[in-house]
Amino acid sequence: MKYNTLGKSDLQISEIAFGCMSLGENTLENTFLVHRALEKGINFFDTADLYNHGDNEVQLGRALKGKRDKAVIATKVGNQWRADKSGWDWNPSKTYILGSVEESLRRLDTDYIDLYQLHGGMMEDPIDETIAAFEQLQQEGKIRYYGISSIRPNVIREYIKRSNIVSVMMQYSLLDRRPEESCLELLKSNNIGVLARGGVAKGLLAGKHPEPYLNYDAAAVAKAALAVANISGKEHTLAQTALRFVLHQPAIAAAVVGIRTQNQLEEAAGVFKSAVLTPEEINGLQQSIPPNFYDQHR
Repeated sequence: MKYNTLGKSDLQISEIAFGCMSLGENTLENTFLVHRALEKGINFFDTADLYNHGDNEVQLGRALKGKRDKAVIATKVGNQWRADKSGWDWNPSKTYILGSVEESLRRLDTDYIDLYQLHGGMMEDPIDETIAAFEQLQQEGKIRYYGISSIRPNVIREYIKRSNIVSVMMQYSLLDRRPEESCLELLKSNNIGVLARGGVAKGLLAGKHPEPYLNYDAAAVAKAALAVANISGKEHTLAQTALRFVLHQPAIAAAVVGIRTQNQLEEAAGVFKSAVLTPEEINGLQQSIPPNFYDQHR
C-alpha cells in the first residue's frame, strides 16, 4: 500500500481509503471487513453522521475497538436529521457543529476525530462561523484536522482563502473530470489534499450496463467503459483501471472506495499490485470521451 501525507496535516493516509457508507448493520461482517482492510494496509476510513442515521459511525467504532491507534478516522457534519427521520436539512451553524461532534465521538467510541469534514457547503452559509466551530474543536483536541466535502469551485475557493482546511473531498473519475479545470491544480498549489470519491462512477466503469451519467448519454458512457476495458485484463481489473486513472493526478491523496463485500475490498486493496498506467494509456482514456465542466457554482 502507498501512503500520502494529507495536505498540510501530519496524517499519513493509505492511497485507497475505505468508504464506509456501504457498510450494513451486521457488526461481525463489518468488523471482519475493517480488520481485513487494516491487514491489507488500508488505514483511512471515511464515514458521516448522516449515513444510516448515525449507525454507520457506530458500526465503524465497534469494528475499530482495540485498533483505534491503527486507523485514521474521517467523518462529516452539517446535515441535520429531522425529528421524524423523514429527511435532513442543511445546518452549518457553529452551535450545531459543536453539538454534533459530541454525538459522533460517542458513536465512534473515540476521544478524537482525525479529520472532521463539512458535509457540503454553499456561498450563502455563515462561512466564518462554520470555520470558527472547526477551529475551536481543533483547539480543544476533539478533532485533529478539518476539511470540506464539496464539488463547488466557488465554495472551495472561499475555504482556501478563509480557513485552515487540509482536505477537500470531491467526485472525480473518467466520467467526471470537472475538477481538472481548476480545482485540482488550485488545491495542489495550496497544499490541500484531495479525497476523490466516485472513481468507478457508480459501477459504470466497472462492468455495469451503460446508462446516462451527468451530461453524458449511455453511448458516451459505453465508449469510456470500453476504453477502460481495452487496457484491463491480467494487469488490472476494470475497477482497478478506473481507480488507477483517478490516482494518476498528483493532487489526489486518496481514492475513497465504497466497500461492502470482501471481494470489493480485495479488489480495491489490489490496486497496488496492478501496474501503473502508462502516459499513453492515460491519454487513451482521456481521449475516449470529451471532458465535462462545472456549469454552476463556478
